[in-house]
Amino acid sequence: MAKLWCLLCIITLFQLSKPVISKREVTTPPPLPVLPLPSFSQLKWQERELIMFLHFGVNTFTDSEWGTGHENPAVFNPAGLNANQWVNVAAEAGFSLVILTAKHHDGFCLWPSKYTDHSVASSPWKNGRGDVVQELVNAAGAHGGIDVGLYLSPWDRHDRRYGHDLQYNEYYLAQLQELLHKYGNVREIWFDGAKGSNVPNMSYYFSAWFSMVKELQSSINIFSDAGPDVRWVGNEMGFAGSTCWSTINRTSLSIGNGSIVNYLNAGDPKGTDWLPAECDVSIRKGWFWHKSESPKRLSTLLDIYYKSVGRNCVLLFNVPPNSTGLISENDVQRLREFRAAIDTIFSTNLAENCFVKASSQRGGKGGGFGPENVLDGDHLWTYWTPRDEDSEDSWIEFRCTDKLRFNVIRIQEAIGLGQRVKQHEVYVDGEKVAGGTTVGHKRLHRLEKGAVKGQIVRIKILRSRSVPLISSIGLHYDPFWHPEKI
Repeated sequence: MAKLWCLLCIITLFQLSKPVISKREVTTPPPLPVLPLPSFSQLKWQERELIMFLHFGVNTFTDSEWGTGHENPAVFNPAGLNANQWVNVAAEAGFSLVILTAKHHDGFCLWPSKYTDHSVASSPWKNGRGDVVQELVNAAGAHGGIDVGLYLSPWDRHDRRYGHDLQYNEYYLAQLQELLHKYGNVREIWFDGAKGSNVPNMSYYFSAWFSMVKELQSSINIFSDAGPDVRWVGNEMGFAGSTCWSTINRTSLSIGNGSIVNYLNAGDPKGTDWLPAECDVSIRKGWFWHKSESPKRLSTLLDIYYKSVGRNCVLLFNVPPNSTGLISENDVQRLREFRAAIDTIFSTNLAENCFVKASSQRGGKGGGFGPENVLDGDHLWTYWTPRDEDSEDSWIEFRCTDKLRFNVIRIQEAIGLGQRVKQHEVYVDGEKVAGGTTVGHKRLHRLEKGAVKGQIVRIKILRSRSVPLISSIGLHYDPFWHPEKI
């Protein structure tokens, strides 16, 4: 009997020692991506939102916009040049990338190219031993948070090889190799299609240039009318279309073709290529520094911001150094005002104090795709998405204890899985206050009638390419927006 009792004790202890296996919750997988998708470098580029352009060269000293190519290199002598100042100004204003005009249409090179004598090596600056490109690279490297980009004009009004396809393209490729070999990582390289009217049949070997660029630096973003990584927005005012897709058909694009500007401006919802737009504009009337010019008003700069960054684009802001070699103090001050205004507007998200709900959510509660994700600060990889069957006429809503006063609504998509929203509307306490088409990385609605007060804010997604993925929403107050004065 004792043996039987012991055996029962052993069996009981064995059963008690067995692990208890509970039913584990299985995470709902995310929806399929909607092609095309951005590359890693394109995503990082989009997150910059602001890039600085530095137009600098012989035009700075001749009070010109387009040089003739016959300028004497002796005119170039920026005695007080300080690239550290450029970089510090860029960083303080929120720019993480600075693009320098290494060579503009006049053909003068801001580095001592071994393929021409029309460069800083022939100037009195630093007794011909200066290198503006290297100075910028060194300053950016010392700062740590600023990257460098370069513009190398295809049009060269100085070089005698220009107009002779083979010889000039060899020369141009050689200079590309110099820049991309000598100066470390270049994050963006800028091409346009400008040509001299006297040689309209001049051919640029863009395919060869692009292939060479990618061979030398695979993570670089190439800008041109036709990409392959970033496209021009189609104007130099800094404005994107109110509809702006990051998708487009590259086969419909050609560099220097003025007839496609509307297509560039809007993009294409059926586009087969991910090619987001960059909006270029100058802080002044001209692109190069002129003593007679002053920076644009703060209200103008903010308007540009809303119509570029706020329409799914990156803003390329030109801030030209002066003939001393510094960014002028009045430009510096305007940039400080601009940065302070952006911080004032967007540092507070009034929606964070509200209860958020949605028409539905993928996987139900606990599935990982709830409406609370739009307030978690991750603008790329967490998001609210409705059930698949609710891809049309879905909504997300904020219910607030007290009435909120705001005049800016920010909506962002998780573009890493494709751009989707085709039409949306915003309601405050049942009244429509804003509406539009695309969202993309960021859509900013600055309310045309001024600030509104309300407790219930509903954003409706009326049409979408597959289910929408909304990664972030903000309700903000812009104290600088006075529509009654326009």
